[in-house]
Amino acid sequence: MTRRNELKYTSVEICAGAGGQAVGLHNAGFRHAALIEIDRDACQTLRANTEGNSEWAGCKVIEADLREFDPDALGLRAGDLDLLAGGVPCPPFSAAGKQLGRDDERDLFPTMLDLVDHLEPKAVMIENVRGLLDPKFVEYRQEIIKRLESMGYEQCYWDILEAKDYGVPQLRPRAILVAMKPEYARHFEHHKPAKDAVITVGAALHDSMRERYDAVAADPRAELAFKKWYEKALEGVAPTVVGGSKKHGGADLGPTRAKRAWADLGVCGLGVANEPHEMKDAERDLFASAGPKLTVTQAALIQGFPPEWKFSGRKTAAYRQVGNAFPPPVAQAVGNQIYAAFEAAARQG
Repeated sequence: MTRRNELKYTSVEICAGAGGQAVGLHNAGFRHAALIEIDRDACQTLRANTEGNSEWAGCKVIEADLREFDPDALGLRAGDLDLLAGGVPCPPFSAAGKQLGRDDERDLFPTMLDLVDHLEPKAVMIENVRGLLDPKFVEYRQEIIKRLESMGYEQCYWDILEAKDYGVPQLRPRAILVAMKPEYARHFEHHKPAKDAVITVGAALHDSMRERYDAVAADPRAELAFKKWYEKALEGVAPTVVGGSKKHGGADLGPTRAKRAWADLGVCGLGVANEPHEMKDAERDLFASAGPKLTVTQAALIQGFPPEWKFSGRKTAAYRQVGNAFPPPVAQAVGNQIYAAFEAAARQG
């Protein structure tokens, strides 16, 4: 996943997390003016990957509670910004929760729309869980669209995109809303991807898992264990990687059903392994009867992050950042379409 477009258009992202959407939009040709995030570990991840990196020159990482954030601190005049993007918190709409919607104190849609009103970007992109498109939230969605329309935006689409259709080796459906000012919306084209882009867990993790078993090559079980894992991992894509919350214990690969799906792919979901250079217990990390556990780096590959993107914090905090991320290839695909609409409008003058 590389950047093909010139870094030509500006963006600000809220709820940036560990940078999944930021990486994707950057690769689509958006130059980030600011990444706003409340979690300290995630902010450190963003800084570690962007500061001193010429590709990300001018990008400010702002650690802030969005409800208390003053958009004037961005130093942008209304209408200057090309894209305002963000993945507002998912729990208010997630089927795994109570789906309280507007009654959930974590609902940041109103705050996001206030930012749209203040900054007047040319385009808006909002990402959330598929549950937001459930029938029970139809009135809430209509209210959101009406407010956007009152501010002069047209809805380009609000649809569910499945990560595995974009080369991400994982089942991860996300609800994506794109709205643009009319002069750009008329050029927007939403193309669904071809269905032949599926990448298996085995294909995605072959090299990294090979490296891990090579590190214990002296163990006579290593080669057979690797081949056993690889054979299973070629069978399909992963279930949704979940990060969990700080209220719950250590990192693992999700609820019982998800762990069963991981087991079918030869992966033990009862925890997260240490990186090869930090491995202390090969029995736990590589030779469990259920198969090897994933490292944080491997979980990030399952999310579609580039290998060079590093995560800050202790293992559980780092894994949580990965599990809560938006897959960069999906963000890049949407960003490419927004970028193309801007380009088409510019050509038309």
